[in-house]
Amino acid sequence: MSMERTLNHHTTRRKVKVLVAKIGLDGHDRGAKVIARALRDAGFEVVYTGLRQTVEQVVAAAIQEDVDIIGVNQHEGSHIYIARKLVEKLREYGADDIPVVMGGSIPVVDVDVLKSIGVKEVFLPGTPIREIVDKLMKLAEERRRTGRV
Repeated sequence: MSMERTLNHHTTRRKVKVLVAKIGLDGHDRGAKVIARALRDAGFEVVYTGLRQTVEQVVAAAIQEDVDIIGVNQHEGSHIYIARKLVEKLREYGADDIPVVMGGSIPVVDVDVLKSIGVKEVFLPGTPIREIVDKLMKLAEERRRTGRV
């Protein structure tokens, strides 16, 4: 199947919409830009927040843009704190049905912690783009089918 697919014909023809976020003081955005471009090339609609966003700004943008997935790119070590705050804020706004994924320089020992907080997928450096695309498609399809992930 081509990388330019959308969800199966029975759910919708709308492209999967992903918000790529840089939360906090992390000024390294090369990875976020690479992922945003790769997702666009794979047929996703991508909204990139830019650098140094707050959790509140990201949640507001996700709701306003009606995204299917929030992807957070982190490199400065605050990924657990940010994940907790993001999941809490989504719950507070009644938007906790939007799955959160994270990627970047995240220690492998933190993956289970992030998942226990509510992060659906964690993409470590070197994760193939095809794997990211497939997992995001699966999350979006599940959300659209059930209304929750």
